[in-house]
Amino acid sequence: MSDNLKHKPDIKKANACPPLPANAGLLDKAIYWLGIGLGSGLPKKAPGTWGTVGGMLIAIPLMMLGFVPFLVITIVASIVGIWICGRTSELMGVHDDPHIVFDEWAGIWIAILPIAYFYSGMPDYAVIHRFHGSTFWLFCLNSFLTFRFFDILKPFPISYLDKKLSGGLGIMLDDILAGIISCIIFMPINDLLFALYNLILSLSA
Repeated sequence: MSDNLKHKPDIKKANACPPLPANAGLLDKAIYWLGIGLGSGLPKKAPGTWGTVGGMLIAIPLMMLGFVPFLVITIVASIVGIWICGRTSELMGVHDDPHIVFDEWAGIWIAILPIAYFYSGMPDYAVIHRFHGSTFWLFCLNSFLTFRFFDILKPFPISYLDKKLSGGLGIMLDDILAGIISCIIFMPINDLLFALYNLILSLSA
């Protein structure tokens, strides 16, 4: 972390988003707005959660492009995000300010890769209503909650890397790992949820 950057504020408290410097150039303005998730990271409370919601909303039309294009976009976002988050942090003058949420975007996109893969093979994939209604949204909710769980609690090794790494890589990597873990456990969690759902139906029959 650069010596001239302030420490990350207490995320349990409401914090205003640090403004963009008045003399920022056009490129820095674009980076800043990408860094704060096109405004989804602006709320004073829970900006990471709101940023993740913004990332999900952006991801849904991107998934309609098919699994491979969405995978490529996710990989590029995860790499370029290191620069975007690092530069946004410099513009704000704060290391890993909670209003920087492009890392949440990349993380949740990784988390929902199984959803993109599952639905990419279905007919009329490009039409949102073909996403089998409630099942698709339950999958999204599962990925969202799982990702936020790991991103907030930061179990090992996420917490270790979050403390040891600085700059854009440090900002991005914990969310990338949270997304990877969420991606890996996606199917077991869904199998458990459907088993519980079927058990409830059988008991209520």
